[in-house]
Amino acid sequence: MITQEQFQAELQIIIENAIREDVGDGDHSSLACIPSLVTGRAKLLVKDQGIIAGVDFAKMIFQYVDQSLKVETFINDGTPVKYGDIVFHVSGSSQSILKAERLVLNSMQRMSAIATKTKSFVDLLEGTTTKVLDTRKTTPGIRAIEKWAVKIGGGENHRFALYDMIMLKDNHIDFAGGIPQAIQKTKEYLKATNRDLKIIVEARNLDEVTQILTAGGVYRILLDNFDYETTKDAVKLIGDQCLTESSGNINEKTIRNYAECGVNYISSGALTHSIYNLDLSLKAF
Repeated sequence: MITQEQFQAELQIIIENAIREDVGDGDHSSLACIPSLVTGRAKLLVKDQGIIAGVDFAKMIFQYVDQSLKVETFINDGTPVKYGDIVFHVSGSSQSILKAERLVLNSMQRMSAIATKTKSFVDLLEGTTTKVLDTRKTTPGIRAIEKWAVKIGGGENHRFALYDMIMLKDNHIDFAGGIPQAIQKTKEYLKATNRDLKIIVEARNLDEVTQILTAGGVYRILLDNFDYETTKDAVKLIGDQCLTESSGNINEKTIRNYAECGVNYISSGALTHSIYNLDLSLKAF
């Protein structure tokens, strides 16, 4: 996985690019009618129900925009919230608060929605040993905060990107000429480039599971679009030779059934690509 330093760098890039995109050569609405020395306060108001996420990221945004802004936090990331809750107060330059407002809201609304959905999946697996994973099906440019939100909601991150884990999916396998060839070429590549990356291989049926096990050296097998019975058979076949992951059209109605098949992980793109933003407002007071 990526290092903490790499992750922090990604967050900084997101903030810098978002402010560039939104502010350009100036927030002329504020510059036009609010004197530069005017100070004020604003509160982050919850107008929905769910899991709050992005509080710490909001602090990073405020600090980037204006280091003199002060944030007083009342509710931390990962906490259930309801309509009317106040998450934090921010005080300082009114121009600076308004400059940061939209990025703070856009980020926190989406992160809170992702954390809320993740927590609902995690709760459905209570009592099992199966863990919830995200995917690379994230919004381009803001992957770091979406994956951060998954962790806040109680899930775990899959690989961050193409560079921190090997994942051989159906197209890799077909282009390489088959499972044995894809795995062997991957092992040779890692040795030649002196890289220590875990290998995950996707299986489309039990025959492919057997081929993967025969090739060996695999960290996890992804059981793609398997039904319940075939998943149980695959888990039994794999045993403790490597970890298992179920994926493919898994939702709130099916996730528990897949967990009870005995898989170690269940991955879901829906955690990040099929959510509705939590309603939040930043209001002057």
